[in-house]
Amino acid sequence: LQIFMKSIKDISQLKIGYVPTTQSLEAIADRGRFCNYAKKKGIKFEIADPNETYDLVVVTAGGDISVWSKYQKGNAKIIYDQVDSYLAIPDFDIKGALRGLAKFFSGQHRSLQLSYKKAIQNMSKRADAVSCASEVQKKDFILHNKNVHVILDVHNDLTQNIKKDYTAKKPFNLVWEGLPVTLHHFFEIRDVLKSVNSQQEICLHIVTNLEYYQYLRKYGKRNTIDMCRKIFDHVYLYDWNIQLASTIICACDMAIIPISPNDSFAMGKPSNKLLLFWKMGMPTITTATPAYVHAMDQANLDMACQTKSEWSEKLLKYMNDETARRGAGEKGKAYTDSFFSDENAIAQWDNLIQSVFE
Repeated sequence: LQIFMKSIKDISQLKIGYVPTTQSLEAIADRGRFCNYAKKKGIKFEIADPNETYDLVVVTAGGDISVWSKYQKGNAKIIYDQVDSYLAIPDFDIKGALRGLAKFFSGQHRSLQLSYKKAIQNMSKRADAVSCASEVQKKDFILHNKNVHVILDVHNDLTQNIKKDYTAKKPFNLVWEGLPVTLHHFFEIRDVLKSVNSQQEICLHIVTNLEYYQYLRKYGKRNTIDMCRKIFDHVYLYDWNIQLASTIICACDMAIIPISPNDSFAMGKPSNKLLLFWKMGMPTITTATPAYVHAMDQANLDMACQTKSEWSEKLLKYMNDETARRGAGEKGKAYTDSFFSDENAIAQWDNLIQSVFE
């Protein structure tokens, strides 16, 4: 019992199990969250085995929550680290309704849970604390767990370069970074890009994986270039690489983050991608999601778009105004430097872990 009364300074004495998003620990949900914290604090952990007994288990979205929601060995404390907005998906959404079945038949879940949304709720109830990535997500999780903490990803390994030169090239170079499965959001502004291009030539640079799986990260293999060709005529595709990503991004003139307003899952996502661009000093135009609007307000910027006409107006405005681009990039960087430092994230994880042992 005494070990659970120790302060956060004695966390190194705990046996910690980690249920990763990916076994390689290379996903941002691993390396930018608990794994970054453990590395900076010198905390040892092992990949969690439900047959073992732990003092603390951190379960990510990649974990088998059909198992970990029932874990009761010893006096184990559990932190459920879920950064996706599955609880925001309507109950009548077909893909959401089939997700539980898919996770079982693909082997990701040991036990069949017909409702993945219900499974997340059960995992949240079992957990001693939940960590998420936005206030919108917190409102959903707090209905099932009163100890909810908002912690954003740390991108220090990706921000090796900072934009300094805001002189626009010809053609004007737009950039996007992310997972290939989310490229379909570009269809929301495909007509906008075509219209803007007719007035001022633009190129779209996409930094992502060259191949991806359309379903459950293991089924329906696709070539990313095929999707890119459907989005825009002038596209350059780069294979995502942690050493080169920031170099490519900072060489471009401006970043964009389109989101389909009809996608409740995507609209509930945190501001991680925007903050990543801002950390590199990149002026960024986005869809007006709650998280992006909040971040823009805090940084005193007006670059979130509600409509396609706003996308056109803001693109043309910033494409033709170097001073505005520089101001946006510098404001974004100043905001992230002040409120989203590595030290702040470590303190948030300290508070989270302390809370489960109080």
